[in-house]
Amino acid sequence: MENIKKVMACVDLSDYSKMTIEYALAIVKGLDVEVLLLNVINSRDIEAAKIAIPYLPENLTIESYIEKARTKRIKAIKNLINDHFPNTGIKMVVLVRAGVPYQEILKTVEKEKVDVVVLGNKGKSNLVGTLHGSNGEKVFRHSPVPVLSVRDRKKFGRR
Repeated sequence: MENIKKVMACVDLSDYSKMTIEYALAIVKGLDVEVLLLNVINSRDIEAAKIAIPYLPENLTIESYIEKARTKRIKAIKNLINDHFPNTGIKMVVLVRAGVPYQEILKTVEKEKVDVVVLGNKGKSNLVGTLHGSNGEKVFRHSPVPVLSVRDRKKFGRR
C-alpha cells in the first residue's frame, strides 16, 4: 500500500456530506495529509439554467449562473466545516467543478493526484446507490484509486 498523501471527499451538500467528511478526516487522522472537498455543479443543472435564463428578470448569463453557484457552494461547504469540523488541524481545500459528476470526480483524481476517494452511498437524487448508471457506481468502476462508500447504518441496516 502506498502512502496516502491526499484524500478527496465528494461533498454534494446532501445529508451524506457531513458523514463523508467525517470518514475522510478519520482516514487521515494523525497524518500530514491534505483533504480535498469536491463539489460538482451538475451539467444537467447547467443545461436547465440555459433554458431558463432568457426568461429570468436579471441579465444572467450561463457563466454568471455557474459563478454564483460556485460561490454559494463554497460558502455552504466552508460553513459545514466551520460548524462541524472547526479545529481539526487538517488542511482542507474546497474545489467546485462543473460538469458530469462522475467525470469531474475522475478528472480531479488524476489532476490532483488523489490517493483515496470518499463518497456518499446516496447523493442529491436520493436514489439507491446500486442503481445502474449512478455517478457513484461509475466512480467505483473507473477509479484508479480506492473508493470508500459512506453509508448511513440506520438506512442500510438488516431488514
